[in-house]
Amino acid sequence: MNDLGTAYDELYVYTMGRPGFILQHVVDAFSVQTATKDNKPIGVIFGLVGLYLYVEKQFFGRQVQEVHRKFGEKKRDWPKINFPEDRGTLTVIDVMATCEGEERDKAIRAWCGSVWHAFGANRQMIIDLLKQYDIA
Repeated sequence: MNDLGTAYDELYVYTMGRPGFILQHVVDAFSVQTATKDNKPIGVIFGLVGLYLYVEKQFFGRQVQEVHRKFGEKKRDWPKINFPEDRGTLTVIDVMATCEGEERDKAIRAWCGSVWHAFGANRQMIIDLLKQYDIA
């Protein structure tokens, strides 16, 4: 399997019934890793927030989803995003190459960490944004 879109679609379906609503983390990692400056900032910000909360604060998918809901309650201008050239050492293809079950769930976490660390220049901006909403 070498097509990112196909791998993402398969992983999306796979995670729909997984514990902890891990699907949210898959959506966040993929949306951030494949984002361009042409994407709407809200989607990339939501993804970065989700990755931060999962990787650094151990939030479950439903908790991340609730934060996204709070962010979406009012319109605002979103901060500028730093798009690194390197988007992380792991991709959805690497995740799909692992065995289903606990091994794949661990690979999802590693992928999320890889993407989050690649976008590390945005860390303080995400922390500051979360503080504006009294989160984390």
